[in-house]
Amino acid sequence: MSYKRKTRTRKLVKSTSTRLRLSIFRSNNNLFAQIIDDAVGNTVASVSTLKNKSTINIKAAQEIGKSLAIAASEKSIKDVIFDRGKFQYKGIIKAFADSAREAGLNF
Repeated sequence: MSYKRKTRTRKLVKSTSTRLRLSIFRSNNNLFAQIIDDAVGNTVASVSTLKNKSTINIKAAQEIGKSLAIAASEKSIKDVIFDRGKFQYKGIIKAFADSAREAGLNF
């Protein structure tokens, strides 16, 4: 079921030359986010909770969202397309997205 949801949302989300793809992944213990240029196949910026004490809660997701927005602004990226993958837009994913928007990313 989650594979079907992931492929359904991934079909709708395609990066262009002006808007890169912000992909987020949540495991049982950590949260990973990266900005990907699909035309070239490169990861432009990435952050995770691997080195944090609080790994998979809303506070950690907000910190990761802010740090990814800062890393993107250093590389002059403002507009991205949000790819939530197989995860529903609520809880930790929503907290991450809101903090990234507050820090300056547009999606």
